[in-house]
Amino acid sequence: MKMNVKFCRIDDRLIHGQVVTTWVNVHGIEQIIILNKEVAEDQVQSSVLKMTAPANVKLAIFSPEKFLEIIQKNPINRATMLLFSSVYDVEKIVNGGFKMEKLNVGGMRLNPEREQLTKAVSVTEDERKVFKKLLANGIDINIQMVPNDSPIKLKELV
Repeated sequence: MKMNVKFCRIDDRLIHGQVVTTWVNVHGIEQIIILNKEVAEDQVQSSVLKMTAPANVKLAIFSPEKFLEIIQKNPINRATMLLFSSVYDVEKIVNGGFKMEKLNVGGMRLNPEREQLTKAVSVTEDERKVFKKLLANGIDINIQMVPNDSPIKLKELV
């Protein structure tokens, strides 16, 4: 089944200025699909995200499990960005059979449980393990906030 997924990104802020303006334009994105169970179940947060998405871009929000169900019957035809707030949601769809070649990591904020890898990306030990599994699955993972930044290969940091 051919999917028209142009870009996959982890950003714990989900839709914000950088995502909306730069990445959407660079990849000719027509649709953003946010994959996060909590956001999918939170109508207020979903509404706010829908208001922040550009007018010309369709926004859908699903749990990873629902997404895997939907794409069995409905292949993605629009140029699409998959947007995640955590590496665990990426792991769920990959384990569910979704083929991902590349993953962009834009923002995972530092907190007391996380160790800083770059200015914008920090990970817990568990998140590091999941990233290593994804890398072992052949997924090319780069850290890059905006397209003008030089990408940093995650495998060199974990």
